[in-house]
Amino acid sequence: MALRFYNTLTQQVEPFSTLDGKTVRMYTCGPTVYNFVHIGNLRTFTFQDILRRWLRARGYTLNQVMNITDIEDKIIREAKAAGKPIDEYTAVYTQAFLDDTATLRLERPERIVAATKHIPEMVEAVQQLTARGHTYVSDGSVYYRISTFPGYGKLSHNDFSGIRAGARVDVDEYDKDDARDFVLWKAAKEGEPSWDTAVGPGRPGWHIECSAMAMKYLGDTLDIHTGGVDLTFPHHENEIAQAEGISGKQFVRFWLHAEHLSIDAQKMSKSLGNFYTLRDLLHQGFAPEAIRYLLASVPYRKKLNFTFEGLQAAAHSIDRLRNYALRLNTDKFDAGANPVMEERTRAATAAFEEALDDDLNTAEALAAVFEYIRDTNSAMDLGSFLAGNAQGALEFGRAADRRRLDVKAVPGAPGRDEHPDIKQQRERDNPAPAPRRNVQAPRRQKHDARRQRPERCAGDLRRREYEPRQNHAEHECKDEHDARFHRPLLRARHGQHRLRLEHAEVPLLRAGEGSHEQR
Repeated sequence: MALRFYNTLTQQVEPFSTLDGKTVRMYTCGPTVYNFVHIGNLRTFTFQDILRRWLRARGYTLNQVMNITDIEDKIIREAKAAGKPIDEYTAVYTQAFLDDTATLRLERPERIVAATKHIPEMVEAVQQLTARGHTYVSDGSVYYRISTFPGYGKLSHNDFSGIRAGARVDVDEYDKDDARDFVLWKAAKEGEPSWDTAVGPGRPGWHIECSAMAMKYLGDTLDIHTGGVDLTFPHHENEIAQAEGISGKQFVRFWLHAEHLSIDAQKMSKSLGNFYTLRDLLHQGFAPEAIRYLLASVPYRKKLNFTFEGLQAAAHSIDRLRNYALRLNTDKFDAGANPVMEERTRAATAAFEEALDDDLNTAEALAAVFEYIRDTNSAMDLGSFLAGNAQGALEFGRAADRRRLDVKAVPGAPGRDEHPDIKQQRERDNPAPAPRRNVQAPRRQKHDARRQRPERCAGDLRRREYEPRQNHAEHECKDEHDARFHRPLLRARHGQHRLRLEHAEVPLLRAGEGSHEQR
């Protein structure tokens, strides 16, 4: 079947195509750089990275724009508390965000654009909305009159027809119960940054930033707009009202939203002591590839319950991938090619691709990979996997990792050799969470073939995350070879062959191709 996505706008899974048949014009809501991004933010950015990779694997060219919100209510408050100018304060967190995404091997969009560099475009957007009768001025601020846009509420699927005329909201974030005419341009206030413009002195509201920058670089109509589910209202709803109020054309064809992440089935919160940034997890000993794997293991539209046990399971899954890749590269197989194994490789490839075509179902894609590993390991043990089958297995692994996993470890990750200014800011703003059981990276244990417990495959991990009542027994991976095969590899890691293994080419772990630098 064709590539298809769930569209928040229509509440349906729809076949995907671009306006011009080739280039995907995609806008991503980036971070508000008032602090370090947390792992919930990184779950959304990891989804967007997988989306990029798979669109390209399906033959599309990417033109993605991500914004950096560097002027906003929270930023002003925090910069003032820190006694720093806005630009100096946000520079630290902007660089920290870029470092964090590099640590998780997230590709750079074609453009990363800062809000404060696009004030003229925002002022022009406000002027165009005023010319079309969508605005009014009160106390020096310019507001969008939502009653002038009949489609308001179509993305969040709410009826706002009963809103009292003239009721306004000045803050950037609010709930649907507080929906009002929203601010486009905020009048200058003492102690806040402002710009002297044709619409008066002041600064932009949060919502106008994205509409203005998206339309500048991508045109009136975008193919895809992504973000977290919490941005659906009011931010994305307001983006639509602004952009379509200016152009009269559909602003976005496909809206894709990533669900929330919880910690041990609780909302992540500093007050609960379960608020984690990537740097927190790195300092506790977890590897970036295990964190990326866990963030990607559950389909983006399903809630992800992030646990330390889940991180340990992710690390173990990566070990299985590495062990399998090493076996393919080092074992001696009999000559020839088994047609049954060739067909199994084709079936695994088809299952993997169909899973990602189906609204980026990463859990099913992982299940296809680990079921293939189980079957081919068993065939190797029986002698029915031949030398001519190895190349197909290696190519399947390369494609799966390049287009989906990319779990190769990254030396020098932030948290190990980060810039002193960033380290100081991190330690001040995000003290390390209290130690807890099993927070250290899992210690690799020796395996005994006589007492090997069956491990769980990717499909089991998937169901444990968002289908807790599912019976797991039928999904256990009965790969009897693993106990025998893990043992010499793990011993070699700590023994005389360590350098050979660290520098051996492991095709399943090859880095993704086509990374882009900031332009």
